[in-house]
Amino acid sequence: MDLSRLTIDAARSAIQERKTTAVSLAEAMYDRIERDDPTVGAFLTLSKERALAKASEMDALAAKGEKLPPLGGVPVGIKDVLVTKGARSTAGSKILGNYMPPYDCTAVARLEAAGAVVLGKMNCDEFAMGSSNENSAWKPVHNPRDLSRVPGGSSGGSAAAVAADMAVATLGSDTGGSIRQPASFCGVVGLKPTYGRVSRYGLIAFASSLDHIGPLTKTAKDAAIVLRMIAGRDPMDSTSAEMPVPDYVAELEKPISGLKIGVAKEYFGEGLDGEVRKSVEAAIQKLADLGCEIIKLSLPHTKYAVPTYYIVATAEASSNLARFDGVRYGYRADGPGSLSEMYRRTRDRGFGTEVKRRIMLGTYVLSAGYYDAYYLKAQKVRTLLTRDFDQAFKQVDVIVTPTSPTAAFKLGEKVNDPVAMYLADIYTVTANLAGIPGISMPCGQTREKLPIGMQVLGKHFDETTILRVAHAYENAA
Repeated sequence: MDLSRLTIDAARSAIQERKTTAVSLAEAMYDRIERDDPTVGAFLTLSKERALAKASEMDALAAKGEKLPPLGGVPVGIKDVLVTKGARSTAGSKILGNYMPPYDCTAVARLEAAGAVVLGKMNCDEFAMGSSNENSAWKPVHNPRDLSRVPGGSSGGSAAAVAADMAVATLGSDTGGSIRQPASFCGVVGLKPTYGRVSRYGLIAFASSLDHIGPLTKTAKDAAIVLRMIAGRDPMDSTSAEMPVPDYVAELEKPISGLKIGVAKEYFGEGLDGEVRKSVEAAIQKLADLGCEIIKLSLPHTKYAVPTYYIVATAEASSNLARFDGVRYGYRADGPGSLSEMYRRTRDRGFGTEVKRRIMLGTYVLSAGYYDAYYLKAQKVRTLLTRDFDQAFKQVDVIVTPTSPTAAFKLGEKVNDPVAMYLADIYTVTANLAGIPGISMPCGQTREKLPIGMQVLGKHFDETTILRVAHAYENAA
């Protein structure tokens, strides 16, 4: 079986029709992982016993002629910030190096309930803090399209595994672009749902008001299938929305002719690579050819998005990561001394450079005398950014932008320049601040054969429309 052509439907159908077995498919994936992952670095932990047990369960159903569930036998990977019962869950950090959770993340439990076979845990930037997957405490991830380049972050392992055919689909998390940007760099599809659409229960928190869970897949249809399985209200997460979950797949084939596509001038200004601009503009023209109306508009507060994000996100990180102190669970530094000295040694040795940087930034903006000047002001600007989108969506159905200002950059190229690294998220952080859904689709490649991504942003809880646009573009292109 050609793993490079394996979509969710193809995998499930092959198992249902007994052209292969779920066990054989899982073993083929593990063979691919054994062969290719030493150079890619996408996986941190494999869960072979768990995977083969689930695969055997799906084969038993198929053998009896029973209809398989929507993800029956489909091999998937899980970003290591999503906890998995009895399987090491590190968030890419040494401070959780031996953490074995006693429960499953809701999104993971829902995937397995739909028949998915969980191959293992995907590498990521430590606590999801990064745009290149070079901040993992264990090893960097290499882009399968060019091993000298980054896969994007923080869900770099999740994107790389799909791109390298080591999983049919994966779950990632997105706090400022961490699903969409690596999807763009690796040439796959990455979907960030509306805030509240997917339960965050079992997600190791970075910034709780910005964190989202979503799929990375090979096609828009696959993203729709996975989202349908993991979305919906969860009593274990008070921020999950009591909203009906549409049948995203059934809606995909509706024509997009007549839809109004917004193009914001702020996303096509200084800093945008020429090849990226050309590909995204060609994709917008393709949507026009499909009958969409292109409307130019402005999102005037976009220039404040990156500083606003890095105040809000670091403040929430400072609060969330206070729990990792060496007392309750996780790594504890050895040595004599007081309790406060144990805290300092544990956090100094357990956290990496980028995590420490963000904790310090967040602690500073929350401190007495600076709270009003920074954090409170950032929250007010966040409201203005949200209002920009609210106004824009009164005129248009979706907004199309580049996903990232450049294609994948070289490993090590920006590691010593955090500001340059943060600017890689310039087109994605706005969706997290506003809580709106966004999807990244491949829309071309550079002269060096590096993938380029197009981002489609939609109204709150209107994943249906952005998936329709992505699917229509995918079929046309």
